[in-house]
Amino acid sequence: MRNFDDTKNVKTYKDSKIVKRLFQYLKPVLPSFIFALVLTAFVVVADLVPAYITGQIIGVLGGSIEVENKLRYSLWLVGIFAVLIVITAIVNYFNSMLLQKAGQKIVWKMRKDVFVRIESLSIAQINETPVGKLVTRVTSDINMINELYTNVIVNLLRYALTIVFVLIIMLLISPILTLYICIIAPVLIGMYVIFKRVSRKQYRKVRGCVSNVNAFLSENLSGMKITQIFNQEEKKLEEFRQKNDELRKNSIKEVLIFGVFRPAIYVLYIVSQIIVLYNGFYLVKNNRLRLELYVSFYRYIDSFFNPIQQLADQFNMLQSAFASSERIFEILDMEPQILDAAEAVEIDHFEGKIEFDHVWFAYKEENWILKDVTFTVNPKETVAFVGATGAGKTTILALIVRNYEIQKGQIRIDGIDVKKIKIESLRKHIGQMLQDVFLFSGTIKSNITLREDSFKNEDIVSSIRYVNADKFIDRLDGGLEYRVLERGANFSSGQRQLLSFARTILHQPNIMILDEATANIDTETEVLIQDSLEKMMNVGTMLIVAHRLSTVQHADKIIVLHKGKIQEMGNHQSLLAKHGLYYNLYELQYKHMEK
Repeated sequence: MRNFDDTKNVKTYKDSKIVKRLFQYLKPVLPSFIFALVLTAFVVVADLVPAYITGQIIGVLGGSIEVENKLRYSLWLVGIFAVLIVITAIVNYFNSMLLQKAGQKIVWKMRKDVFVRIESLSIAQINETPVGKLVTRVTSDINMINELYTNVIVNLLRYALTIVFVLIIMLLISPILTLYICIIAPVLIGMYVIFKRVSRKQYRKVRGCVSNVNAFLSENLSGMKITQIFNQEEKKLEEFRQKNDELRKNSIKEVLIFGVFRPAIYVLYIVSQIIVLYNGFYLVKNNRLRLELYVSFYRYIDSFFNPIQQLADQFNMLQSAFASSERIFEILDMEPQILDAAEAVEIDHFEGKIEFDHVWFAYKEENWILKDVTFTVNPKETVAFVGATGAGKTTILALIVRNYEIQKGQIRIDGIDVKKIKIESLRKHIGQMLQDVFLFSGTIKSNITLREDSFKNEDIVSSIRYVNADKFIDRLDGGLEYRVLERGANFSSGQRQLLSFARTILHQPNIMILDEATANIDTETEVLIQDSLEKMMNVGTMLIVAHRLSTVQHADKIIVLHKGKIQEMGNHQSLLAKHGLYYNLYELQYKHMEK
């Protein structure tokens, strides 16, 4: 089984591959995105004008610029400044709305792709991955991608354009002073390379720690009842404290890395100001640079270094988004273990004949769970599987619906290998009723129909009456519209099972599977369930796994399994007459009931 510690085992991707795949999601909204970039370029240019206007006003007031009416000229410049501010604010608003809409479309598509991929994975693959980790990828990690599309990319372009435009303006004002500023550029580049390398590694660890905490919470909140029953609160708190501490420590390291990078940029900014102040003073004094241009140049230093400092923030978010992208792509790149064959066919109806032909199966390597299992179930026949825990009963049922793939042999339904039947078609005509019934939050009706609107209300009512579920539903406020809490916590095990029966009957399967469906129910509900089972046996082929032999006595055929092999086969009376394994199981249960 795969170790899914998200701080150690996440697949890494090259930046070029991440960018290429992220661009595929950008394509559908590319026109909106390009228009947003054009608006961004306009904002960049507009933001650079105030520094020039400030220099002009200083020049007018200082006398280096001669005009007829200094006050009127200054007010005219201030008016231009004010208009630019208003226009820039409006453009920024529309730009932000445009990006948010585009970003939400991208994130919607990505969430859907991840969820569809998770749904396509086999039960074995899903079991290997803690639920909390999958939830983190679909929510938290994709939210980081949303930031990438709505903020980071545009801001990176915005700040990069600002730096380029400012450099051009500074070169036009004073090539000498610009040269002094450019001497610092190699230091900035070196700092970025180091920051990128160190920060990406740390961001991966932080995202992994967040995922581990979510996985721990998901598992332990689900199992809180067991924790409290066995007084394990302190132990679980200590386990949580360890994971929480790991997240805290890695988050602090992330902050420290960024905390070194940005102040270093600020130091370079101060150094550049000192250089400009010192050398600019002599240039103005020697009439090699006009005063208003010197003031504008000094203002442009802010316009040059502020984007660099902001780029540090954006690189911070970029690294985090890339780390999240790796985790999302890891899920998208997981190949489902069970797929439709190229020649798979669509089936619209099963007669219900099931054949196991020398089937061998192991969950891991050659630790065989089933060993050369061969049997036939005829249409409309009710067949029960009994045996000790671990004999392979539930495994047989899981293989019929292709939750797992067999290693040897063949499984056929109506003479067709199940591998040559489309998975959706196969499972559509097989109804499964399990021991642990899962109910979704919603209503009784939505749980029976599974939110399909095609079912008529009279069909729903008919199905619940058929399985005796109406006996308790009619007593509830609202009937079918009665609210179901998470996992059906407001229903007993027997009531949940009756709802499961109604759900199965409504969908009209040709083959029905009952895996310990009568276990853990109260006596009153057991009577209703037994009556329901007798009715359901007439619907189609039925396969039953049960430890209670009283449930399977009326089966047409009983298959007794022991250590992955078929030991006995026959009906209830013939197996008792053999005085074999089934007889011993029956005697044990009968004596237990007598006591």
